[in-house]
Amino acid sequence: MLALRHYMDSDAREITQWLKNEYAFRQWSADRYESYPITAEDMNSYYTQYSDEDLCKLTAVDENGIIGHLTIRFIDDERKIARLGFVIVDDTKRGQGYGKQLVLSALKYAFEELKADKVTLGVFENNTPAIQCYLSCGFKTVEQEIPESYQCMGETWNCIEMEVIG
Repeated sequence: MLALRHYMDSDAREITQWLKNEYAFRQWSADRYESYPITAEDMNSYYTQYSDEDLCKLTAVDENGIIGHLTIRFIDDERKIARLGFVIVDDTKRGQGYGKQLVLSALKYAFEELKADKVTLGVFENNTPAIQCYLSCGFKTVEQEIPESYQCMGETWNCIEMEVIG
């Protein structure tokens, strides 16, 4: 059974090892990091720009150790709209339901602990497994006039905006 705990700097050593190629890395991080691959130090350094109040960093664990990671941050001044980010599951454990457990646990945390009214996320339209996972967790697609897009690996990648209302 998966449980969420607060992220520790030592978690980064394992999490960064799950990003086996630049394509997967960019699906996970968009343009948030300058170059691939990143080190544990890069990940921890990136997180130091945010206070714990501004960015809730969570690690998913089971009886065998770390199996996932994500962040939750509020995107409104009233702290009612939470946004999931950096969602990742150990690449050796994908396809076993851990992603769904991770996202459902994060939703429960956002609604019950953080008292959010809505949880949002952005996912690249080329990340079909993630989209299917989010849909299975109750997320709905939000139509946008102009989709958010990023330049990744010489291509334009469009984001799909998704949300769950509590």
